Amino acid sequence: MPKPPKFYEQFVKKYPGVAEKYEQLGDAIHDLGPLNERERALIKLAISGSNLLNSAFKAHIRKALASGITRDEIEHLVLLFLPTVGFPTMMAAMGIVEEQIEK
Repeated sequence: MPKPPKFYEQFVKKYPGVAEKYEQLGDAIHDLGPLNERERALIKLAISGSNLLNSAFKAHIRKALASGITRDEIEHLVLLFLPTVGFPTMMAAMGIVEEQIEK
């Protein structure tokens, strides 16, 4: 698992109880349904990327890469934004992908 951003680590340190409950909620939701880890990772990429939730999208790109999802798969996912949410969103998301992979 990739290292979380510094601002998230600071949040956890300042609000450990909230962070713990947030993590528990995420775990409960992940364990609830039939989707596997790969499917959930792709869905989270699509949700965060199509809404340009920059920090979340960056985190999900790092997690996806760490779990074996390829750059080609991520780029294909982002290309799928084009007919649904439009060219500007797709291009912005593609720029974020490039930035994260080049790090």
